Amino acid sequence: MRVSIDVGKCTGYANCVVAAPEVLDVDEVTGKAFVVLENPGPEYESAVEEAARSCPVEAVIVDGAGADGLVQRDG
Repeated sequence: MRVSIDVGKCTGYANCVVAAPEVLDVDEVTGKAFVVLENPGPEYESAVEEAARSCPVEAVIVDGAGADGLVQRDG
């Protein structure tokens, strides 16, 4: 799985960081989320899924994930 942030959509709610602090963080200057761990292992899958679901503007992008409710881009 690969995680990215659509910085054009991100408004800095930081719900994603609360859900997956090992994978995502917030830039103190811009106030927007950024990826700390771009290709997290399976042990982070649940947290990443929750991070994507918790984003009110759907800025968390998960490539290659199979869970429902996520913004997904395969290929």
